[in-house]
Amino acid sequence: MYPYYKPVSDNRKLNKMIKKEFERKRKEKKQEKQQRREHRKKSNASKSFEDMIAYVDEFGNITDTPPEPKKQEKVAIESIVISTPKKEEEEITPLTGKVDFFNSDRGFGFIKKTNSGEKYFFHINNAFASIEEGNTVTFDLERGKMGMNAVNITILE
Repeated sequence: MYPYYKPVSDNRKLNKMIKKEFERKRKEKKQEKQQRREHRKKSNASKSFEDMIAYVDEFGNITDTPPEPKKQEKVAIESIVISTPKKEEEEITPLTGKVDFFNSDRGFGFIKKTNSGEKYFFHINNAFASIEEGNTVTFDLERGKMGMNAVNITILE
């Protein structure tokens, strides 16, 4: 009737053939895997514990020969220090700068650092009320929400 029509029975036969082929390949892979596993066991069985040990020489190179006892240095366990070095206390020198901008109505401004020209935000709560634009000041830095902020502001005369 139709030239491209395949009876249902042919599709079932085809599916069975595909399943059998897939099953055969799966069994072959399983056998190959088992053979590789057995081969590895046989090849590793000949190695003894001494053959597997590796040594590190005084230069940090890995070798299969043990180090000579004459060259070994005795190290006192008490002399080994495992820790981080203590941080040396540094003198904190206050930063200097000029008040570049100040809005007294809103209570904030910016200080321009003298040696680098970077600008830092400050609020009137961190400065004297008598601060004005152009004043030379010393200040410390503190991380704020938007970046570094100037705090502990004092006016230099």
